[in-house]
Amino acid sequence: MMTLTNKPITFDKFVRWLVWGIIVLAVVCLINYLGSVLLPFAVAWLLAYLLYPIVKFVQYRLHVRNRVLSIIITLVGVIALLFGISYLIIPPMIEQFQRLGNLVTIYIHSAANIDSIPEAVGEWTQNHRKELEDFLHSDRFTDGLKTALPQMFNVVGKTANIIISIAASLITLLYMFFILLDYEYLTENWIKIFPKKSRPFWRELATDAERALSNYIRGQGLVALIMGILFCIGFTIIDFPMAIGLGILIGILDLVPYLHTFALIPTALLALLKAADTGQNFWVIFAMAVAVFAIVQIIIDMVVTPKVMGKAMGLNPAILLLSLSIWGALLGFIGLIIALPLTTLLMAYYQRYITRENEEIAEEAEKSSE
Repeated sequence: MMTLTNKPITFDKFVRWLVWGIIVLAVVCLINYLGSVLLPFAVAWLLAYLLYPIVKFVQYRLHVRNRVLSIIITLVGVIALLFGISYLIIPPMIEQFQRLGNLVTIYIHSAANIDSIPEAVGEWTQNHRKELEDFLHSDRFTDGLKTALPQMFNVVGKTANIIISIAASLITLLYMFFILLDYEYLTENWIKIFPKKSRPFWRELATDAERALSNYIRGQGLVALIMGILFCIGFTIIDFPMAIGLGILIGILDLVPYLHTFALIPTALLALLKAADTGQNFWVIFAMAVAVFAIVQIIIDMVVTPKVMGKAMGLNPAILLLSLSIWGALLGFIGLIIALPLTTLLMAYYQRYITRENEEIAEEAEKSSE
């Protein structure tokens, strides 16, 4: 058997390739099997990567020489910032929902001539006592109970999963703390887990991945900031309730691409509140809010994302939109999230190891310098 370059594929080389293929397959299966265990560590490493510049600034620029104290100061500062943002968003939203509840109560009282809802429920129960007893002894109630019990146990199971998730979050914070404690050592010596011959490949691949991730985070952060500002302006123009707070919330959600679409739920509730409070038509108010969503999304998708992310990640806007479409079709919502960094990484790998454009650029630079 001969390759296109007329180099024979020996049996020894074939066996080595086969062994490496089996090893890669085994590693993938092992990672899949241990996914629930490895996920907190992966999240902790990402958080440590994001917080390390702040820790470094606190330690060396603010002259806090102790690394443990630098980490604690950083965490306290980040938590205080998150609490500050939450204070701008959550209390006003709770107040708006309380107003909505009061308006609904007033509407029920005026529409049904009910002074007290609990008393009305009790009166209705007394008047329909015979029908309720017949229903409780009927087969429909038994069948409904049989159907509801598994759902109840499912809720209990989800509650247990939430408790486990909280415990995993604490483990993640513990991982993150120890990673930040020895961040330089870990980032410089992780390469030693590979054989010496393959270390240059993994080092270069890690460098490309780190550059792609860094560019992606900076670019997506700028896109989210612009989106938040545009929503604040749009909601203020249409005099929407909680215009600034809702805009900030949408900007934060957009740190994960397209997650901001979930903000349509509180938007609908706030539109209902404004309609009940002012007497305007709900559908008109909600349509205006949806129009703000549509206009801002068009501006972000057609102008901001191609310009900002294309410049940050070195991708042509057309390739950027194509990568979003392809990865979104292949992997759905997750594909939209990982599309840009993964595309950049694949292109960097292709240029470095397939077309070897980086070597040609380096050779041209050496010739020009001579």
